[in-house]
Amino acid sequence: MSEPSYPLWRNAPEPALLASRDHDSGELVFPVLSADSPMAPLHETVPVAAVGEVYSFTVIHPSPRSGEAPYALGYVDLPGPLRVFGRLNGQARPAIGERYAARPDERFGYVFEAVQA
Repeated sequence: MSEPSYPLWRNAPEPALLASRDHDSGELVFPVLSADSPMAPLHETVPVAAVGEVYSFTVIHPSPRSGEAPYALGYVDLPGPLRVFGRLNGQARPAIGERYAARPDERFGYVFEAVQA
């Protein structure tokens, strides 16, 4: 994976996804706006809560020739509010409302892992 032109994670003992917050409205945008965006001066970079709830998902069934197992993709609603799309790991079939946590991933930048109750 090539490096994005914006940071995905806060470098701290506990990693957190980063978003841009509009100075006037407080609306969050993910991923962070790049520094060369004309909108960047109107936003600040903030960490977002790592745990949210599945809003919607689908299970992808790759061709058997690909050698890949089925996997889930979906939207997770994080506090803020912020809705983020990504891979959902930890269960063969997620459910709406289940809790997932954002985690760093070398291949995709981030994934969501199922939170055990």
